[in-house]
Amino acid sequence: MSRGFTMTFVIPNSEVVADRCEALAALVERHTEPNNNLVYPTAIAPLSFSRSNASSAIIYQDYEPRLAILVQGKKNIVLGEETYPYEIGQCLVVSVDLPIGGCIVEATSDRPYLGLKLTLDPMQLCEMAAQMNFSSAKKENSVRGLFVSNADPTLLDCALRLTKLLDTPQDIPMLAPMMIRELYYRLLIGEQSEAVRQIATSGSSMQRIAEAIKRIKSKFTQPMRVEDLAKQVRMSTSSFHQHFKQVTSMSPLQYQKQLRLLEARRLMLTEDCDATSAAYQVGYESPSQFSREYSRLFGAPPMRDIERLRTA
Repeated sequence: MSRGFTMTFVIPNSEVVADRCEALAALVERHTEPNNNLVYPTAIAPLSFSRSNASSAIIYQDYEPRLAILVQGKKNIVLGEETYPYEIGQCLVVSVDLPIGGCIVEATSDRPYLGLKLTLDPMQLCEMAAQMNFSSAKKENSVRGLFVSNADPTLLDCALRLTKLLDTPQDIPMLAPMMIRELYYRLLIGEQSEAVRQIATSGSSMQRIAEAIKRIKSKFTQPMRVEDLAKQVRMSTSSFHQHFKQVTSMSPLQYQKQLRLLEARRLMLTEDCDATSAAYQVGYESPSQFSREYSRLFGAPPMRDIERLRTA
């Protein structure tokens, strides 16, 4: 007598990911407008959406810790001298504050670039890592503070449930915190877990670099001695240089320079500062040096770059 058996059909991960991304794209498109505003806040405070109907030049921004998921279109992410392709079904995790460039390379009015972003709370990550007994993780390993990987279907499921809450706002206060906590859990056990666990491990080298970054940001217009900064975060100068470069892909001075140039660009674009005034305000003593370094980062001299941005 032969045994009966049941054959189960397993949908491949790629099909599940594509299905979830399509559902998320429909929601993001419905909750945004086709007016080329890039960022749209939502009723869930840490959650926002991105939308663009056209490709773009590289836009540099100061990224705080975040999880981002791309559900339609294509983008290149630039950190220092490194470029990361970022495509549908991938997630971007930033675990420390970083000056990052983004260039949308695939978007049209019929099929816009669409993504969602969840701002991360490092304190909550630390609490969860401790509860999950990750506090014993190696404290000396620093990894890059930016990670692009294929999104896990379970993470996309949770992101979809969170986004659907926007249609039932009465449920947000009770359910959104639980779903955000689940997303944190997925990050702590997923492909990008090493970077997330390191930043959530008390006393780790990566956490000390995060502390140094905050110190640089608070006084980026002032002269900086790397030796003093290393001492403030309880590291030797050589170890500090090594770990800082590993996390950010830049030296501390290069990091400070990018912050200065980003702020100078903002001053010229939003406050009508001229190039010389902006240079002095962010800590440059030489306008010619400022112009050279600005052109190197943004691809054009200061005022020509600002004119290009205003007419784009």
